[in-house]
Amino acid sequence: MSCWSNELVKFSYKSAWGFIVLVAILLTSRPAIAQNPAVIDVDVLLRGGTIFDGTAAPGRIGDVGLKGDKIVALGTFKAGRVGRTIDCTGLYISPGFIDLHTHSDNQVTDPALRACVNYVIQGCTTQVTGNCGSGPVDTGAYYKKIDDGGAGTNVAHLLPQGSLRGQVVGDVDRRATADEIKEMEALAAKALRDGAWGMSTGLIYVPSVYADTEELIALAKVIGQHNGVYASHIRGEGTELLSAVGEAIRIGKEGGLPAHISHFKAAGQESWGTLRLAAELIEQAQKRGEKITADQYPYTASSTSLEATIVPTWARSGGTKEFIQRLDGEETGKKLRGEIQASLSTKRDGAAIFLVRCKSHPEWVGKNLVESAEASGQTSLAVALDILRNGGAAVVNFSMNEDDVRMAMQRPWVATASDGRSYLPGEDRPHPRNYGTFARKIGRYSLKENVIPIEHAIRSSSGLPADIIGLKDRGYLKDGYFADVLVFDPKEYIDVATFDDPHQYAQGTKYVFVNGHPAVFAGIPTGTLAGRALRHASSAKN
Repeated sequence: MSCWSNELVKFSYKSAWGFIVLVAILLTSRPAIAQNPAVIDVDVLLRGGTIFDGTAAPGRIGDVGLKGDKIVALGTFKAGRVGRTIDCTGLYISPGFIDLHTHSDNQVTDPALRACVNYVIQGCTTQVTGNCGSGPVDTGAYYKKIDDGGAGTNVAHLLPQGSLRGQVVGDVDRRATADEIKEMEALAAKALRDGAWGMSTGLIYVPSVYADTEELIALAKVIGQHNGVYASHIRGEGTELLSAVGEAIRIGKEGGLPAHISHFKAAGQESWGTLRLAAELIEQAQKRGEKITADQYPYTASSTSLEATIVPTWARSGGTKEFIQRLDGEETGKKLRGEIQASLSTKRDGAAIFLVRCKSHPEWVGKNLVESAEASGQTSLAVALDILRNGGAAVVNFSMNEDDVRMAMQRPWVATASDGRSYLPGEDRPHPRNYGTFARKIGRYSLKENVIPIEHAIRSSSGLPADIIGLKDRGYLKDGYFADVLVFDPKEYIDVATFDDPHQYAQGTKYVFVNGHPAVFAGIPTGTLAGRALRHASSAKN
């Protein structure tokens, strides 16, 4: 009865009114942390921390017991045999974070990168791969690689529609035939039976972009029959934002499945402020009973290829060879250069675009296109075309508004996701989101700036993404759930990676457990490969 107010329990049992109130309390009270009278043996006892269970309930001081790969006790309980006790006084205990949007597809099977240190040091215990329509199509074979080698985090995979279309149709700008759609539908069903959690699209990337709405709905229906989710890098994040959100909502509705919008943002100064209108569209759909959610990374810059940033989609059909042929053509070349220059003009002639990885010109890494042009005595357009002809580049594009970022994170249906990948420090200058997304959202925006309550910030990184993708036994601190657990110091937990110096690990994480194994111990990554391939239990609807 410690969780009931002293005023209520003072009602006399002899009073009819007091009896009614007491019965009502007994029926409706739901303590955030249960009291367990049984004696429980545990391998690890996390003692005396402030527990945030992933539901957005306020934190409560208590203990957490881990045994094997499961959480076996929570709150106040009697511990029997204890393998190790960790004093968590003054620390926060939360579910391990679930990153709904990563591009670690290759990295989680790479011996040099599969420990995913930049993620576990933030408290991330599960990554979702196959995003933006790109990644392995054969889900079963991909999961086997993870099972055989292990990974630092758990991995849940989405069927990548772009790679699927490339395998069946090719990287060409044309409608899929009826037979090709049937083949893609069959491969989609197989991926879901093999354990994929849904399907992703990358509707600004080749070849995903060449699929029309009807083709996507046809595939979405197959995914919906297997209880999967549709996750989309939508067709436009600038002036096309509202229509692109509308397309995602339509695909979810007609496909009969939840729709999820990846890295929710309004890109380009001319679009700032429209993100609020997009949020209203989503909330109107939610009121109609449609399931639609989103995720975001808490930065005002995006990162992708230079090609996807400035080259029109019509010019990318068929790959680099055909792009160069169009560029060299008398009529197509003039048109293409004009459209690329127009795109650069909306990005301060390229001053908003920073090169983070460029094999053909490593001396330009860290510079924007204007600085690279000045250093080489060229125009920004000439620099861009030089790079595009010679292997391309990865870029960071400063295109978002801080007010939009803060508005989005306050929505209860917006999860936290990095759009990054497993990384090791190197010569490139990747987006700092690879190292700091979760620590920035929680440490900076919640604990330091109070933009969102801490329980909301933790839920957006744990329970909410678990609900979105459909994980039934992770994302929350509950008895019987898998022991994916984070312990961090609220006074120290923060991102330190910057755009100028991105290869810096987040600070303040004390302990991370992945399936009960310590991935971070006393602040030090252990390199354990306790992560698993998480298979969706597909149950096709009749």
